[in-house]
Amino acid sequence: MATSKKKTGKQATWGGRFKEGPSELMGRFSESVSFDKKLAPFDIIGSKAHAAMLAKVGLISKAEHAAIRKGLDELDRQIAAGKFTWDTALEDVHMNIEQALLKKTPAAAKLHTARSRNDQVATDVRLYLIDASRQLMRACSSLLAGLVVFAEENQDIFIPGYTHLQRAQPVSVAHHVLAWAQMISRDLERFAKVYANCFVSPLGSGAIAGTTLPIDRAASAREMGFEDAHGQPRLTDNSMDAVADRDPHIEFAFACALCGLHLSRMAEDVILWNSSEVGFIRLPDAFTTGSSLMPQKKNPDSMELIRGKSARLSGNLMTLMMMVKGLPLTYNRDLQEDKPPLFDSHEQLLMCLEVMRETLVGATMNQERTAQAVADPLLLATDLADYLVLKGVPFRQAHHQVGALVALSEKLNLPIDKLPHKDALKCAPKLGKDWTQVFNLKRALAARENPGMPGPKTTKKAIAHWKKQLGL
Repeated sequence: MATSKKKTGKQATWGGRFKEGPSELMGRFSESVSFDKKLAPFDIIGSKAHAAMLAKVGLISKAEHAAIRKGLDELDRQIAAGKFTWDTALEDVHMNIEQALLKKTPAAAKLHTARSRNDQVATDVRLYLIDASRQLMRACSSLLAGLVVFAEENQDIFIPGYTHLQRAQPVSVAHHVLAWAQMISRDLERFAKVYANCFVSPLGSGAIAGTTLPIDRAASAREMGFEDAHGQPRLTDNSMDAVADRDPHIEFAFACALCGLHLSRMAEDVILWNSSEVGFIRLPDAFTTGSSLMPQKKNPDSMELIRGKSARLSGNLMTLMMMVKGLPLTYNRDLQEDKPPLFDSHEQLLMCLEVMRETLVGATMNQERTAQAVADPLLLATDLADYLVLKGVPFRQAHHQVGALVALSEKLNLPIDKLPHKDALKCAPKLGKDWTQVFNLKRALAARENPGMPGPKTTKKAIAHWKKQLGL
């Protein structure tokens, strides 16, 4: 089998013991700068902190530190402006920045003193995850605010709640939407935990066993803001674990995947509500599309894409977990592939959260269709069982008796609340003359004012709570 004969030239950063550089094919296969250049701002933050620490302990001079810092600031601006030229021959973001810095100052040759790309990338990713988690926390909060506004606007509109996709009991649209809010609030809490857990500095762990040089890990941690609530630096406790650990990556990907699952369930609700057969909701034109063949179609593509992207987010989590499961300590090149799933989860979830919010902001409920659906008296069959319980009938018997009434209504082709009283008594002897009053929707909702229930007062309190919490 033919192999690539082209050579990339001796590798500038690790090639001292090699007679020739990697093949052109190996260079293309092993480079990561095409995706890890996203870490550039965080690599620069870490390098500044490391340089400050080296100057503090006397491993570089103040003048060298100033030159390094100036050069890094220039590179930061250049990269942000899109004017930096990335070289795949230099493999990754770290070496691209280091070599570019070397062209600005000879002091750059000392920047890698007492560090390895192993602890460098572990630090970079923690800084990235802090920023990514912060962005997703803001997006979750924004969606929560949108959900609360939607709930407040629709608290007087009622729909059937469903189990097994069968009509179950009536709830307000607000109560249903606030169930979505509960899910997103838990996602917000998870991202807050990921955010907090990332504030631990691996820098100074080296490749595996630290360094013999007199470094000050606490100083570099402080420079990056890796401190606890009392201002004490937070450092990893074991150099081997520090460079092998991918828990922050997996925790972040898990938080993204679970949030994606929540968004997918919300999207499925909206897709069902939007169907012609149900027709509870009207989606905005801006987040729907038509058919290339059927001119009447208005498809809920935003919701369907969210539902599809949730699978992608779960796949990213699985990629990271399977990558790590069989790796011996400490660093292995497999771990280069940990970044694309992270970046993808961050970017895709951020869009999903924004799209969900904007879709709902422009949506309206179809009150005629919701009123028709919620008028079904069978939605209050359980309330009739409760009525019998208050008459002294054991619940299991009451349940059975109401089931017999349902069967009778089907047999006579009459709504359950229109059954003749004498016929109803044969099924449930304890029924009073007032039993049909159970099927009043307002009465039914007003009876559900315990915490967490969909009663109007409880729902109003829940909306007020969310508004206060979100500062609306």
